[in-house]
Amino acid sequence: MKFGVADYGMNVWDGACYDIEERLAKLKGIGFEGVERVHAVSADDALHRAARYKRLGMDFATCAGPNPESSIQWTAGLGKAYVWVTAVSRDRDMDTFCRQARAQAEACMRWGITAALHNHMDTRIETQDELEHFLKECPQCGLVLDTAHLAAVDGDPVAIVRRYPDKLSSIHLKDWLVTNPEAGKERRSAGGRFCGLGKGNIGLDNLAVMKALKDVGYDAWIFIEHDTHLRDPFIDLKESRDYLRE
Repeated sequence: MKFGVADYGMNVWDGACYDIEERLAKLKGIGFEGVERVHAVSADDALHRAARYKRLGMDFATCAGPNPESSIQWTAGLGKAYVWVTAVSRDRDMDTFCRQARAQAEACMRWGITAALHNHMDTRIETQDELEHFLKECPQCGLVLDTAHLAAVDGDPVAIVRRYPDKLSSIHLKDWLVTNPEAGKERRSAGGRFCGLGKGNIGLDNLAVMKALKDVGYDAWIFIEHDTHLRDPFIDLKESRDYLRE
């Protein structure tokens, strides 16, 4: 396994990423091997960014370009394994979404990579039933499994790992803290916030997820993700990395 950071929450805290080399050096210093996505505006930019990561002894899993076609081609050209299936709102018809995901997956297969769904609250694929329906209807697609997004809507990430090991493209590990239970099931994302590993209150056992991953022979990226930081992100990320080590 390789351990990295899905750095969305760092960008929320700082406002943006202003110096990727400084960020990568600090992440390497606390035990991470890379970040999930390189964002590039051109093929030259993608190549230059990949070279900078290599020089720093860091890596990444996928490349996000200005459009889906560029993302697919640049990710393939850089020797990476997957791109995200484009997330859509819950208003999108399920059949339409699955049809479009299959089209994306077929395009990815022509380039030797995978189109992987990221399950996410408030998107078309939110609940466990929806996720399993998607995986059945879109057998060409992989999965960027987010443990807290699934557990926060009463899903079981351990069961997903054990049932669909061949679908796992990468893993997002985080936890969920309910702060406003009155929000109800129709407004799950308003009912709490994401937090460090072991600091949630919904009974999510990320260590059980890790054990299941080892049991099924998973050997790819594990990304710790803190969507919401209330202090210096490097403190939070180090604590979560140490949590896994211990």
